[in-house]
Parts: sequence; structure tokens; C-alpha cells
Amino acid sequence: MSKISVLFVCLGNICRSPTAHAVFQSMVDSEGLSQHILVDSAGTGDWHLGHAPDQRTTAVAAQRGYDMSELRSRLVEIEDFDQFDYIVAMDNENLTNLEVMRPANYQGQLGLFLDYSQQIEQTEVPDPYYGGDNGFALVLDLVEEASAGLLAHIRSQSSWTTSL
Repeated sequence: MSKISVLFVCLGNICRSPTAHAVFQSMVDSEGLSQHILVDSAGTGDWHLGHAPDQRTTAVAAQRGYDMSELRSRLVEIEDFDQFDYIVAMDNENLTNLEVMRPANYQGQLGLFLDYSQQIEQTEVPDPYYGGDNGFALVLDLVEEASAGLLAHIRSQSSWTTSL
């Protein structure tokens, strides 16, 4: 049985996508689905390659019990389209960048993360990098909500869920 694979993508891979990575991984782990779902994150820009997530991101995440200490920024690669069933962008700019990269034969799901969210006020996860501390909490709120929706979607689409 092969794993379902999910890649979260933002611009620099130091704020939004590592937050989604940590939150979604935590949900996957707590539901006992680690053997079924692979989680990763990447960025479309190369400014922060190899760096840990932004300190403000890790602080807000740690307050809610999420650990990002092992995460390091990496760049989206064309090979990711071969490896990941779901490539989930935080905003339209990154989605456009991914659509340009997408091979014609990509069979997975490419879309916006908040498409899996029940809230309707936001369609994109805003980049908190240049804003105040409240932006990081908002990102985490949106990510938690959309992560629950994405996990429910994956469960509804996966044949292995009938055996759980």
C-alpha cells in the first residue's frame, strides 16, 4: 500500500508552509496515519534555503504545541510532481508558479490550501513575514482549520480508510 503524499508550498518556506507541515503532520500522527500519509513543505523562492522556520512562526506554533525544530527550507523541484499526490499552495502567486512548473502528465491535486477550509472569509493564507505578530497567529488559525479539512478530504478519497 503506497502512502498519500502532501507538499505544502509558500514563497520562502519559512513561515506558512512549515506551519502547515507541522500542523498537518501533528494531525496525521495523532490520528495514527503516519504509515499512510507523507508530509513535506517547500518554497518557490530560494532566499532561505536550508534555514529553520522564522522564529516568530516557531514561537506561535510552540504556544499551541507544534514542533518545527527539524524543518528546514527547501525549494520546490520538478521531481516533486512525481512524488506528491497533493501539492498545496498558500496563495495564488505560488499556485501560479507551481502551475508553470507542472509537467503535463501530473496526475495529482494542485490547488490552494484554503480550498479545504470551511471558513469563507479568506481564500489565501496571507504572508505574515513583513507584518506584526498577529499575522502569525492568523496563519496558524487558518492552517489548523484547513488541515482538518484536507485530512478529512484525504480520508474520504483513500481506499485504506475502510480498513482503519
